[in-house]
Amino acid sequence: MHQDDLPTVLRRFGREECSQEPLYIALCETLADDDRALALLAEAPAEQRKANLLLAALHERVLAGAAPELAAYYPSAGGARAPDAGLAAALDACLAREWPALVAHLRHGATQTNEVARCAVIWPALGAAARATGARHLALLDLGCSAGLNLGVDRYLLRYQADDGAWHERGGGELAIESRWLGPAPLPAEADWRVTLRHGLDPAPVDVTDPARLRWLQACLWPHDARRRERLASAALQLQDLPVTLTQADDCIAAIEPWLAGLPAGVQPVLLTSWVLYYLNDADLARLRATVDRLALSHGLAWICGDLPALSAPASPRPPEPVLPAGEAASSLTLWTLRHAEAGRVAGRSLAWSHPHGRWIYWLG
Repeated sequence: MHQDDLPTVLRRFGREECSQEPLYIALCETLADDDRALALLAEAPAEQRKANLLLAALHERVLAGAAPELAAYYPSAGGARAPDAGLAAALDACLAREWPALVAHLRHGATQTNEVARCAVIWPALGAAARATGARHLALLDLGCSAGLNLGVDRYLLRYQADDGAWHERGGGELAIESRWLGPAPLPAEADWRVTLRHGLDPAPVDVTDPARLRWLQACLWPHDARRRERLASAALQLQDLPVTLTQADDCIAAIEPWLAGLPAGVQPVLLTSWVLYYLNDADLARLRATVDRLALSHGLAWICGDLPALSAPASPRPPEPVLPAGEAASSLTLWTLRHAEAGRVAGRSLAWSHPHGRWIYWLG
C-alpha cells in the first residue's frame, strides 16, 4: 500500500469501524492529516498496515504512562477530556517523544485483540463441528491465538439473551460473557462434547504473566470499553489455570500438520481462526485453504472460521444478512463457517453471523 493511500485507510476506519468510539473517530481524522503519523504507519509490513495497529501503538504508550498529553483523552488511562482542538498537539508531543517505541510496535507488532467474548459463538460452532464429525472429544488448535484466551471457551459462563429478553446460561465459570441471540434458531444446547487438548499457534504468542505483553493486549482494545478490559483481565487470570500450550511459529500454516501428527488417537482435530484471515496476504490465504482441505481429507481436520464474509466464505453464496439490533452498525459483520471432510470430499457451510466482538449472534442453523 502506497503512503498516499494511508489517509483514506485511516479516515475510512474511523468512519466505518469506530462509530462507538468518539476518540478514535477524531484521532483517525487527526492522524490522516499528520505527515509524521502517516510515515509511522508506513513503517508496518504491508499486511499489517492497518489503522488499528497504529491506534494500538499509541494506546500502549498511553497505558505505559509515556504519553501524558494524550492520556487526558483516554478513559482507559483515567482521562475524561472530549476530543477537541488540542488533540493534534497532544499527538505531536507523543510522536516526537515516543518515536522509537512506536516504530518498534509498527515494525514488529500485530493487533492481538484476542476478544474472549467471541467464545459466545465459538461454543455453538464447536457443537456444530462435533455433530458434523460425530466426535465428542475435541483437540482445539487456535491459529493466530495471541494469548490463547479463546482456548478456554468451555470454561466460561456464557449468557445468551433471547428475543423475548430472557437470559439462558451455558457452560460455567467465574467469567461471564453475555451475547444477544438473534433470530429463530434454537439456543445452543449444553455441550455433549469436551475440549480435551488446547493448543495455540502465533508468530508472537502473548505470555499474560508478562505485564508489558498484557498491556499490549489491553492497548488493542477501544479506550472507552471498560467492560472489555475487565473481561480481558479476568480471562488472562483464568488462563493460568488451564492446560494450554502456546507455540511460537513464524509459519503457523506449516505448523498445522506437525500438530496433527502429534495428537493421540480418538480426538477430533478442530482448527479455529477468528479474525486472522484479514491479516494474511493472498498467497498465504490460498496456502491456508489448500492446507486445510488437504488435511481435512487426510487427517479429518475440521475448520471453524470467523472473519469478513469475503474471506470466511469466498466461494460460497453469502447468507442473507440479519436485521441488526438498534444502534448496531453493519460494518465488520463476521461470518462464521465450518469446513470438514464428508463422504470423501470437503464440505463447507455457513454457521452464523455475529458482531466482531461477539456482542450478538444470528445463528443460521
